[in-house]
This record gives sequence, structure tokens and C-alpha cells, in this order.
Amino acid sequence: MIHNSLRKRGLYLGLVPEVAAARNGSTLLVLDHDLHVLPEAGRRLTVAEIAFYVDDVARRLWAAGVRPGERVAVYKSANFDVWLLATAASRIGAVPVMLSPALDAATVGALLERLDQPRLLTDEHKLDVLAGVPLADLTKRVMIVSGSRPDAVSLSDLAGSPPVQAVAGGQDEAALITHTSGTTGLPKLVVHTPRTMAARLTPQWWLLSLMRRRETVAIHISFVHSRLFAAMSLALLFEMPVLLLNESDPDGVAELFLKHRPGLIEALPNSLMEWEGLTEDPRRPFASVKYFSSTFDAIHPRTMSRLVNSSQRRGALFFQIYGQSEVGPAVGRAYFRKSAHKADGRCVGWAMPGSARVRVVSRNGMPPSETNPGYIEVGWVGLAKTYLGEQERYDANRRGPWWRTGDVGYRTKFGCLHMLDREIDMIPGVRSSLEVEDVVLGKLPELSELVVVLGPNSEPVPIICTHGDRPLDRDRWRTAVTDFPQLADPVQIPQADLPRTATLKVRRVELSRRLQEQLEKRA
Repeated sequence: MIHNSLRKRGLYLGLVPEVAAARNGSTLLVLDHDLHVLPEAGRRLTVAEIAFYVDDVARRLWAAGVRPGERVAVYKSANFDVWLLATAASRIGAVPVMLSPALDAATVGALLERLDQPRLLTDEHKLDVLAGVPLADLTKRVMIVSGSRPDAVSLSDLAGSPPVQAVAGGQDEAALITHTSGTTGLPKLVVHTPRTMAARLTPQWWLLSLMRRRETVAIHISFVHSRLFAAMSLALLFEMPVLLLNESDPDGVAELFLKHRPGLIEALPNSLMEWEGLTEDPRRPFASVKYFSSTFDAIHPRTMSRLVNSSQRRGALFFQIYGQSEVGPAVGRAYFRKSAHKADGRCVGWAMPGSARVRVVSRNGMPPSETNPGYIEVGWVGLAKTYLGEQERYDANRRGPWWRTGDVGYRTKFGCLHMLDREIDMIPGVRSSLEVEDVVLGKLPELSELVVVLGPNSEPVPIICTHGDRPLDRDRWRTAVTDFPQLADPVQIPQADLPRTATLKVRRVELSRRLQEQLEKRA
């Protein structure tokens, strides 16, 4: 019933906590960190308390001068209060703009300029990061969550502000703005509406519907990503207890999983790779998990197999969703205990009921196939409304009801979508860099990461990282890559040196550029 209502009326983020509290205010949310804006709130909050705190912060934002329709750029240190601040801004009709704490000052300055005089909501640490950015010229007002800074309004000084009425705009008006990963340059600002956000709940709605009882949902994804707002809306409205993780350190994660025994985990692909070692922990921290779920980026069969096999639940599965910020979840598929290890990682799934349509369009006039991949396009009501300030760039990817994702692939005779590569990452002579990575990672468990990038002479260069940054056994490498003679010699780097986005995707173009620079210096 709630799902049908949301599809009809739209998802209004600022109202979700209130609606969820009315359904079951005692549902628990546990954090692994303290809220910066409300440190007294602690790490165990009921949904009723969350609704109270969202209303409290909404009052403070109103007292600080925020009004309906205004853009509020949220750029602060990583913390779940980012969600709370954005939800509070949405409650009074403002449009939260989520800027990753991983963005540097120059990028933030450029995005603030594109936002055309937004209000900036930040903290003292990030103000120091932005010391060289002319905030007085780029923003209408600067607000900080606590503390005191000249020319900044502190929300901590506005506690006890008078009540304010909740505001809900039109279904097709801007309601949330997030940004793309920025793997190829300055991030684009993606505009979401209540209608598009409600549509995007459908795939995960079906997944949660599989859970026969209320179990803890563990979430470890970027707090500024549109996916978090969908995941939180679903969990709260489904009355599911939530465990929210800010830190990914395996030891700490294991302790929390052993204590709270989640039934579902949604996490970033690279975090799941980082946690692979926990599958050998004799305490079995994943024993209680029946459903693993991930989106954002390709995930390798090795990772899925190890995780699913570490569960002690009957019917445990890994549900992978393929999508992007502009289209939301597009297709998905489940991997099971007996088959995950031999799955084709390039098969990203099938269209889901009531969700997006997907097609593959020819790149050269010939029918798309395994040997002649085409452009992957997605069409449905969940498509983002526009790129803020870059309508022409948005229109260049839009073809009527269809959105060109920038990925290339093909469909099998059974309808499964195979995603081979980003078009910009394609390398001559390599069918799919992602496929190479899947196969070799499956053969070499000592590898913690493998990324095949374009070399200075257009050759495919494997960039490798190992657990503990231990030296790679070159004989084992040569045996593992016998099926890929076109690969250049591997380049090993510390894992910490991999350039990543806010969702931990490897920035392949940047990695290729760094490789070129290193070779030029040696020459």
C-alpha cells in the first residue's frame, strides 16, 4: 500500500521520518559514530527520535533563513548527520545539494558557482578546507553545524527555534541534487524529483519484500549518494532496524556484525572486497546474512562467492543491481551459493517488474552482439530530470524516453544484459577490461585490486594491488594471464595510492594519466 502511494504521490524525503514514526516509532537505528550536529543524541536512536531530530534541525534551518525552493549545499565531514541535515532541509521545502566530503576545494568552488548563490551547510573542518574559496561571492549564506566562525550561522546557537510547517512541492520539481562520480572530470549535478525518487524504490522494494520477518539492515554507502536516501526511506517505511556504518575497517565491521546480526547488507563493491578476509574469520561475522546487495560499480564473482558462502542462512544470495546516478537501478540479478563462483560477472541482469526498460543500440550500424557491443540505454519514469546548469550536456545523452548510459554491452538470447566496459575505458584489442579483472582476480586471491587501464601506447596495462602490499609472485601472475597475451607487464602500486571517487570507484582515466606521467619521468 505504501509503495503504491509513493508511486502515485512521489517520495518527499522530509516527510519520511514522520510517516515511519507513525507506523512504528520504536524501530531502532544504530550508528558506529556520533552525530556532529547532535552529539548528545548518541548512537542508538529510535525512528521516533529521528523524526524529532529532523523536525528540530528543520526549525533551526528556518531560523537561519532557509526558505522553500532555495538550494542548500551540504558539504561536511562524512557522518550520517548529512542525511539528517538534508532531510531537514527537504522538510521545509528547500532543495538539498549533496557534495561529497571527498571533493577538493577547487571542485566544490566550481560546483557552488554552478548552483548560483546557494546556502552552504558545512562544518569547521571543511571551512578550513575551503579557506581559499571566495564563499562570500559564491554563496548566499554559510551555516555550520556547530562551533563558531565569523560570518557563519551556527545551528548549535539556534536550538529551541519555534515550530515550522512542513512544505511539499510539486512531484516534478527539484527535490534533491546529487553529483556524478567525477571519474572523467568535474562532476555533473544530477537533479531528482519526488516522482523520479519514488520510482527508483521499486527494485529494492521487491528485495525487502522477500524478508519474512523484520531483520537488521546494515548499510555502508556514501552518505551523500542518492542511493542512501532510497535505502533509508525503504528501511524506515518497512520498519526494519538499521545499522549504519561510516567506517569500513574489517575488524570494527566484524564486531558490529557479530553484535547486531544483520539479515541484509548493502555496501559499496570495494568495501565488500575489503571485507573478503572476514569470510575466514572463525567467528563467522556474515553467518546471519541472507541477502547481500550492491550497486554503484562492477563487483567480481570472487567477492560474491566468498561472501555468500560465508553465510549460514538457507537460500543466501547476492543481489547485484546495475545502474547509475542518472537512471537509478536499471537491471539486476541474484547469485546463489552454488553458482556465484562460476558466474559471468559481465552478466548484470534482467529488467525488474515495474522498473526500467533497457535496450542496446548499435554503435556502427551492425546489430549489437558479444563481438560488436552497442550503447546501453535506459528508459523509465525514474530518469533524473536534468543536469543543473548543463541542460545541453543532459540533452546530448537523452533520446526521447531513453538515456544513453555511456556503457557498452549486448544482450544474450535469454535477455540478460552484459555490460562490458564504459565506452571511455575501452582499450583496443581487449573485449572487456572488466572481464579480464573478473577472471584474474578469481585466480589470484592475493590480489586485493586489479584495474586494467589504457597505457601510453594504447596497450592494456594491469595496475595491481595486493593484500598487505606484499610483492607479487610474477610466475603466478604469468600463469593466471595466459588467456590474455595482449596485457602489458603489471604495475604494482600500494592500494592507498589508487585514485577513487566518493563511492570508492577507481578513477581509471586518472590512473591512466598518472601512469603516463610516471613513464615520462623515467624517460
